[in-house]
Order: sequence, then C-alpha cells, then structure tokens
Amino acid sequence: MLIDSHCHLDFPELAARLDECLVNMAEQGVGRALCVAVNLEDFPRVRSLAAQDARLRASVGVHPEYQEVREPDVETLVTLADDPLVVAIGETGLDYYRHPADSLDWQRERFRVHIRAARQCAKPLIVHTRSSAADTVRILAEEGAEAVGGVMHCFTEDWATARAAIDLGFCISFSGIVTFRNAAALREVAAQVPDEALLVETDSPYLAPVPHRGRTNEPAYVRHVAQCLADLRGVSLEHIAQVTTANFERLFGR
Repeated sequence: MLIDSHCHLDFPELAARLDECLVNMAEQGVGRALCVAVNLEDFPRVRSLAAQDARLRASVGVHPEYQEVREPDVETLVTLADDPLVVAIGETGLDYYRHPADSLDWQRERFRVHIRAARQCAKPLIVHTRSSAADTVRILAEEGAEAVGGVMHCFTEDWATARAAIDLGFCISFSGIVTFRNAAALREVAAQVPDEALLVETDSPYLAPVPHRGRTNEPAYVRHVAQCLADLRGVSLEHIAQVTTANFERLFGR
C-alpha cells in the first residue's frame, strides 16, 4: 500500500470529482491520503473530507503565503487539533519566493505559533519551505520542533538542508517534482535520504508527475513518485511502499 502524505482534495479541481479520485486511488494501490489545510476558513471543509472516508485524515494550519486570512494562535490550533481526524499541524513554514525576507517577520512569527501548538498538542508538523531553508531549519531548532518531528513537504532543497531536518526528527517528502527532467539535483538528494526518513506525496492538484505532467494531479499519481524513487535507489516499488507507509504511520498514526 502507498500513502499520499500531502494532498488538497478540498480544492475545487478535485472536490468536484472526489468519488472518482478515491476510485483511482484504490486502483493504483494508494490506500490512504492526508488532506492538508491551508487556512482556518476552509478547515471545516478539510475536516469534513476526513469524516466522510476512513482512508482520509486532516491537518490544521495556515499556509505561510496566505496573508488576507484569519491569523492562527496557539490556542485555536490546539483546540482544532484535539480531534482524532486531525493528525498534524500545518501546512506551515516559510516562503520567501515572492517577498524580501526582511519584510516577512509575520511569516516567521506565524511559523513559531504553529510549532508551539504542535508541541502543546503533541502532533507532528507539516513544513513548507521555499527560498527560506536556512531560516526554516533555524526556527525549527530554536522552537524545539524535534520534540514532535514532522515532514518537510514537497522537498526541493539540497542535501545539507535535508540532513539538518532529518537530524531534527523530520521526514523528507518528495512530490512529482522529483520526476521532472530538470530535477537531476533533487534526484541526487532523494537517492541519499535514508529509508526511515522517506515519504511520498502529490501536493495535488498541483505538480503532477511524469507521465501526467501538465495535468491536474491527484493522489493516485503518487505511485509514479514512488516508482521514480525506487528506480533511483535500485529497489522495488514494493519496498518504497513498505517504508513510506511505515514512516507515515509512525508520524501520523494508523
């Protein structure tokens, strides 16, 4: 069995064809998926998906790029996470891609709020980092994130960043990006991540892997990510499925 450790089934591209996506998952041996929240306003919709199907679970958090949304506080995140269907805090982190770092104190403070909430409720973090790897790792360490661990989702950074995150107890999750022709450097990193720190995801509806690149992504396509990792590492698809499922269950529960 494979598990998609990060998807957005509540987004319009997938919500309108949810039943089809779930059928496709089953056909491709994808037994479970984690539906990740990106703001508090839409969290009830994400939680509702997890309540509808036993194969789905939810997270709660506010994406670092979202500005015109309700700002989270520790108490709110902990209260919403006090639900067996909610298995993680996030999507949180830092994203400096579109803004100068010196204008993003609000992002860094929001990130710290999520880490503090995760520690308080003892649930793992789902971390987004883009053009901000050094600050992401630094803040994780400063806030004691190793107490809960989590996942560096849709990983695109270098091996030094991966190693630092692994040392803090985080898994490294690869998306369809690892299958792209121009992702040779990322594939070199993927080949080095130890089995016990490896996860796979789609980040659907975005980043569809080869051979579906350019189309709407969905959890069933995580099989292509896993096959790419198997080929890179010289192991079977079944081995990748086994280790990534074990890692997911260790982090997020069965």
